[in-house]
Amino acid sequence: MSDTLHTPGTLRARSEAVAGGLPALLMSAERLASTVLMGEHGRKRAGPGDAFWQFRPAQPGDPRRRIDWRQSARGDAPFIRETEWQAAQTLMLWVDDAASMRFAAGDRPSKLRRAQTLALALAVLAIRAGERAGLAARPEPPRGGKTQLLRIADALMEGGEAPEYGAPRPQVMPMGARAVFLSDFLGDPEPLTRALTAAADRGVKGSLVQILDPEEEAFPYDGRTVFESMSGAIRFETLKAGQLREDYLARLAARRAELSDLCARTGWRFQIHRTDAAPGPALLTLHAAHGRAA
Repeated sequence: MSDTLHTPGTLRARSEAVAGGLPALLMSAERLASTVLMGEHGRKRAGPGDAFWQFRPAQPGDPRRRIDWRQSARGDAPFIRETEWQAAQTLMLWVDDAASMRFAAGDRPSKLRRAQTLALALAVLAIRAGERAGLAARPEPPRGGKTQLLRIADALMEGGEAPEYGAPRPQVMPMGARAVFLSDFLGDPEPLTRALTAAADRGVKGSLVQILDPEEEAFPYDGRTVFESMSGAIRFETLKAGQLREDYLARLAARRAELSDLCARTGWRFQIHRTDAAPGPALLTLHAAHGRAA
């Protein structure tokens, strides 16, 4: 079975399928972003953008010309001089692409596709406003421009093997950046706690968007039911599914309380989105929270 999955023909077909999905994802994101852009005439902030904000340690990928040699000479490490304009115009995104995010019931979109669309629409809004956008889990620095949108879309559609549940392992994010993490957040919460704590230490504020299918919220199962994870690695059969509903809903509520508490401690926001809801209101909420520097 594994040999068949990795034949050149299969890999080529998978690559073509991913590439074929790029135009649809970009079109959906552009259309969604237009609901926010309608009536706006640009929101670039006035000012030359050269007011000093802070020094930060240089990171891999920073150009040498941005190093402040006078400040660096005072210590053992190079430092970058950041302006308030630059620090306020960086949007970092993380989209959970784990197997659990591929769940979809009925004719609704999968959690993954909704997360990809929202993330790319946020990138569209940021880049059209002259800002930089990037993916928090990638080593490449955030950039602006149409080409960067294509890079982000391509990375979001990479596919491939995935764990059952996702965990953010972001690169070091720019000081003072804004960030949006989109996931079902049903896996181990410890990596998320570490990621948000590290982000808060760098002055990064953002939002957690928990995306769930309505069936995951309502648990509308009764009688004999077979539950199987999206990867097929976990399988559970019960004759009395209805009796599990109360415990399941209690655990979901407890997880949400945990996420809300984490956001309160780190200065982030917590937002819930269901895949049967239109994505526009969720994007408007995120745009209002992070579309402009505080």
